[in-house]
Amino acid sequence: MRTEALALSDVTIDLRQQRILESIHLDVEPGSFTCLLGPSGCGKTTLLRAIAGFTPLTRGDIRLGSKPIAHLPPEKRQTAMVFQSYALWPHMSVGDNLGYPLKLRGAPRPERQQRVAEMLARLELSGFENRAVTQLSGGQRQRVALGRALIIDPPLLLLDEPLSNLDAAIRRSLRGELRRLQKSLGITTIMVTHDQEEALQMADQIVLMRAGEIVQIASPQHLYQHPADLNAARFLGVDNTVTGREHDPHSAIGAAIFGFRTRDALINTAPNKAALTRKGRVNDCVYTGDGYQVSLTAEGEELCAMAASPIALGTFVTLQVPESALIPFGPDDRQLPPLDRHEDIA
Repeated sequence: MRTEALALSDVTIDLRQQRILESIHLDVEPGSFTCLLGPSGCGKTTLLRAIAGFTPLTRGDIRLGSKPIAHLPPEKRQTAMVFQSYALWPHMSVGDNLGYPLKLRGAPRPERQQRVAEMLARLELSGFENRAVTQLSGGQRQRVALGRALIIDPPLLLLDEPLSNLDAAIRRSLRGELRRLQKSLGITTIMVTHDQEEALQMADQIVLMRAGEIVQIASPQHLYQHPADLNAARFLGVDNTVTGREHDPHSAIGAAIFGFRTRDALINTAPNKAALTRKGRVNDCVYTGDGYQVSLTAEGEELCAMAASPIALGTFVTLQVPESALIPFGPDDRQLPPLDRHEDIA
């Protein structure tokens, strides 16, 4: 299967006299899996539609490989798109849905039948060619929609929240299937999602967006551990913030705020000089399946942590967060680089 790099330069879009996307610059490596991640209304679907050719640019350039495509209509861009609704033909069988793009391109019937059979085998749907799509489960419909996009051998695959209409268990299963299929084909893929867990599990590169702009481009690991700013951190599950104090870890780099995730904060554990500690009073304690989530007020700040056993309301406890789990932010809410980088700069 062919695959190409994608490059966006200064992509800007105005719709109804409103700026939707502002000067987007993005490079996507051939054969990679990129997720456009962000809250509803951030512009990620508009960006995907612009790449596909469904939304015109106000200014900017899009290149697939070395070829400029921003001026081309969707059918000339050699991209394939899977929509959130799948957009399958309900009056057609599974085989006819898969073969329809080939029919439009004039492929003879024997070739269509052979390629449909090959795609059904790849999708683990052999024997389904004569079944009506209305008889399929949500996960099976998703596979058929994906196969219909891939059967024309596109150099770029675009996915608009393809798993969002499925229940949680099927969605988790299909994440792995979709990732394995993408890797086996080596096709350059861009997927829109608002689900942080989905992006972290599937992507080689995550593009975090907010209000029509790119906030950060990073690998899943780097984005999770080093979000660009406090808003990005909160979107990525950093649900606790505390004001920095003189003797806290990272105080030497001028951290004004520390962020951390509830699962990394523990109650009444053995003292650790390298950890951030706060003492407070328990307001709530609920069982979560893998422990107890404790809510407490510590020196005027509302925090959450985990405990191995239930703790009575009103109890005074010590919250402790290991240094490795702390994310330091400066007075401008931007994340600060690690202490060793400050020493290198100095």
